[in-house]
Amino acid sequence: MSKQDSQFFNLFSVVIGMLLAVAILLMIFARYVGASTQLADVVQDPRYLDAVDERIRPLVREAVAGQDNAALAIKEAAPGGATAFVLPVPKDGAELYTSVCSACHAAGIGGAPKAGDKGAWAPRMTQGTAMLYKHALEGYNKAGVMPAKGGRTDLPDALIKAGVDHLIGMVK
Repeated sequence: MSKQDSQFFNLFSVVIGMLLAVAILLMIFARYVGASTQLADVVQDPRYLDAVDERIRPLVREAVAGQDNAALAIKEAAPGGATAFVLPVPKDGAELYTSVCSACHAAGIGGAPKAGDKGAWAPRMTQGTAMLYKHALEGYNKAGVMPAKGGRTDLPDALIKAGVDHLIGMVK
């Protein structure tokens, strides 16, 4: 190795070392600034305190005979709470198909007959709409995996039937 190469290597090593030192100093400075300005706000935030309480709460609580167990009563979650997430209810069969049914019936996932495919729907339609309603409401697991109500068990039966009618209308 020539003298020029060794000088370049030494200079390059010094530059890389200095850049690494500057990066470490910037990280330490950022931690210092963040700790002094944000840590107090985060620790006092009610959402943070609730999340910590939820994580450290015991998984099981036991009722003891002869003692006051009123604190163990099951309480309903407050409506609209931070943990409540409610999916919107579709207005009609077409909207139900778009928001729920199309997840499987648009691409034929899990053996689901594709929407509008007359060949796939013909044998099912010969069984009658009552059987299609039954499979949509209760689920169907012989050909694939059709969960009850397409996985949205919170929806009313009449809306599910409207969704089936929409799928049948797409075939005709």
